[in-house]
Parts: sequence; C-alpha cells; structure tokens
Amino acid sequence: MKEEAHIKDSPIPASPVMPIQYDEDYTIKFECKPGISCWNACCKAIDITLTPYDIVRLKNRLGMTSAEFLAAYTVPYEMDADGLPGVKFRTEDEAPVCLFVQDEGCSVYEDRPTSCRYYPIGLVSQRKQDEYVDNVSYAVVVEDHCKGHDEDREITIKDYRKEQGVEDYDKHGRAWRQLILKKKSSGPSIGKPSKRSLQIFFMASYNIDTFREFIKSEGFSQVYELTDEHLEVINGDDDVAFLGFSMKFITQLLYGEDFLVMKTDAEDSRVARRREMAAEEQAGKGE
Repeated sequence: MKEEAHIKDSPIPASPVMPIQYDEDYTIKFECKPGISCWNACCKAIDITLTPYDIVRLKNRLGMTSAEFLAAYTVPYEMDADGLPGVKFRTEDEAPVCLFVQDEGCSVYEDRPTSCRYYPIGLVSQRKQDEYVDNVSYAVVVEDHCKGHDEDREITIKDYRKEQGVEDYDKHGRAWRQLILKKKSSGPSIGKPSKRSLQIFFMASYNIDTFREFIKSEGFSQVYELTDEHLEVINGDDDVAFLGFSMKFITQLLYGEDFLVMKTDAEDSRVARRREMAAEEQAGKGE
C-alpha cells in the first residue's frame, strides 16, 4: 500500500527520497552485498544523524565514555530554528567519508546506526498537533550511486527491517523521536527553550555518562525527589534503562510533563529567584 506524502515531518534530516509513503508489507527490490559494484559507496558520502541509542551502542562497542565518543566521532548541529541540538557522524576532513568504513565494509557493523540499518528505506514519523501518537510509514531512498536496486532479490519492508536488526533501534529510539516530533508539531506554542534547557537536552540525549554524574550530584538531589526505583537506574550500569530515564526528564524539562517531583523548598527558592530576576529587570528598565 502506498500514498502520496511529504517527508518534511520526519525527525531525521531530509534525504533524496521518493515522495511516496509505504506500509511495512510493501515489497522492494534490493540487496547490498560484498562484490556489488557500488560496495562502500554510500559510506563515502555520508550525512548521518545519530540517535541517543545509536551513541550508546557505539560508545560501548568502542569502550569509550559518551564524552570521548562525541569528541572523537561526532559534530553538533541545530535541528531547528530554536537551536535544538543534534549530533551527526564526523567524517574525514577531505571528503564526507565515514570514519568506520574499511575495504571489507563497516568496522562497527554489529552496532551501526539506525540510518545505516534502514538504508535504502527511510523511516517517516508524523504527528498531528491534536494527536498523541505518531503515524509511522516508510519511504524508498533512491540515489544514483546505489546499485542495490538493480539486484533481483525481492523483500518486504517488514522482513528487511528484521534482517537489518532495526527493531531494537526503533524501540529504544522511539521516546527521542517522540520528543522531536512533539516539538515540531507544537510549533511556537511551547516557546523557545532557554539556553540552559538546550544544554541539558544535549547532555541528557547524547552525553549520558556525564548526565548520569550530573543526576548523582548533591545539587540535583537537593532539588528533586528520587525514588528507590530512580536510584536503581541511576546507580546501575544499564545505559539503555538510564536512557529511558533521560528521555522522561527531557520531556519534563521541555514540556512540563510529570516525572520527577520537585522538593517544596526547592520550588519556593525557584519562585523567589524568578521574582528577584523580574524585579531586577523592571528596575533596569526604569533607569
């Protein structure tokens, strides 16, 4: 089944995709394998946005902290006009070549990012302003350098997703995708995030080892009530579970949704400080 649609609402930056959406039962003709004439071509012209789960998989694969991985293998960029931060793969200086590509293929293949797994399929998530769930469909990416479309193998999108192991990536990336879609669909109604909120968004999304230390700090526990369940996740070594905690905290930070309870005295101090800042601003206008 297919329908006409625009891809602009996808949380992943635009790709050269056909303006048609398909469901998972649609059959494509495609195969990528060693020996194909375009082998590694797609890895030598990349523009890959990384999800938080992508980073967790890769930094653990490489035995690095999230901060080390970000510094070595990524570059930041802004996902929207409000400066919401995203992260892309760093490439070679001379050309947009992936740092992990080798003659025989991808050196981190088992932990390759979501975008690499999906190719040549594009995941399209759309959420209307008055709806609470996103609608998922798929698009077919057709680029001149890719000869996989000339192969004879036929496979449904559903089976291709299973073959490429994207199900875990979609499962653990869904919360982040929802965050981005909600901001896009809400538009100016939620306001522009503060500089501090954007910094925390970056840390909680991508630099989760540093965010874990931030959550463990005395200052954080003085502001928020942390249950035994929260502490088990925070003090544990399960990065995927902690990523779930991070996504819920970001949702509270950006959209005010209930997650962590703020301590009463901390809330009182916060209100008092806001009043002080408002008074200082008003006094400044009167000078």
